[in-house]
Amino acid sequence: MRENIHPKYQKVLFHDTNADVYFVIGSTIQSGQKKIYEGVEYPYVTLDISSASHPFYTGEVRQASNEGRVANFNRKFARFSKKKVD
Repeated sequence: MRENIHPKYQKVLFHDTNADVYFVIGSTIQSGQKKIYEGVEYPYVTLDISSASHPFYTGEVRQASNEGRVANFNRKFARFSKKKVD
């Protein structure tokens, strides 16, 4: 078996900035940042979304405002609905 072909597997500190939650898991991701968490220094990676903040996992229901979309559509295509008949 060839040696030194696999990436380094290590514990990494991930920070979900949306929910402000930290968690440590094993990963091969490389990071130039380090942070101390619970007295141990880990490579540090920030995330925009994780299972702590994703609506599928949290059960939080988000609805987009359709009123704005309909108003934008009507404004954009209003000129086509006003046809002049001579």
